[in-house]
Amino acid sequence: MKKSNTSSATLTPARALSRALMAAMAIVAATPTAAQAFVDTEAGIAFTGYNDAAIPADTGTRVSLAKDTPAGPVPAFRMRVGYTFAGRHTVSVLAAPLTVKGRGKADYDISYQDTLFPAGEELTSIYRFDSYRLTYRWDALKLDRLKLGIGLTGKIRSADIAIAGDSGYANRTDLGVVPLVNFRVDWNFAGSFSLLVDGDALASPYGRAEDVLAALTWKKSESATLRIGYRVLEGGSDGGGNVYTFALFHYASAGVTITF
Repeated sequence: MKKSNTSSATLTPARALSRALMAAMAIVAATPTAAQAFVDTEAGIAFTGYNDAAIPADTGTRVSLAKDTPAGPVPAFRMRVGYTFAGRHTVSVLAAPLTVKGRGKADYDISYQDTLFPAGEELTSIYRFDSYRLTYRWDALKLDRLKLGIGLTGKIRSADIAIAGDSGYANRTDLGVVPLVNFRVDWNFAGSFSLLVDGDALASPYGRAEDVLAALTWKKSESATLRIGYRVLEGGSDGGGNVYTFALFHYASAGVTITF
């Protein structure tokens, strides 16, 4: 069986997340004002919208993993820990893993990572996209019922796209750092209920990334806020002759934020 693998970096996500957490702790420690810690967890179901890839981009086959190796809904979980200090400043670290597996047959030959999968062959695809982020956000507007925040996020992307069949196994791994713009809108429209829009996003000539949540929140107590909502995760890159990959995922999610 032929095996093909390409990796773009050696830095592990665990080591990168550890460095990001140490940096966040250093920022908070250097701030004389007392900080309020929080832990935010979110769980839900992720649905594939589209998932297209061609590797290498100039000679590989443009394959639709969503259509040719369809996958059902998959469980999704993420966690964020952080501090809000001096009233308007928030530093946080996020871990958001995602793995989607599918099976199916394509009615055309697929060349992926120089491995040829003939038309009609039973294929398995594995799409992994794990995200680790360090975020700083400033509340530019802080009224009784409306809060607007803007900031920056450093995202560590750990990804792997694999196709396997009788003809072999081929995958492409990627580990890189991506800068994003962070934003948050929190509108308290009635009593303890609010509408929340929160996310990271950025676009460039080489690709784009968006991870945005729209949710209804309920402030159950001074220390606990619950929410239900819809999240969209979309983006990818067209890096010339090396990689073409764009994917879209829809999430139905529920979460809770606990402050200390």
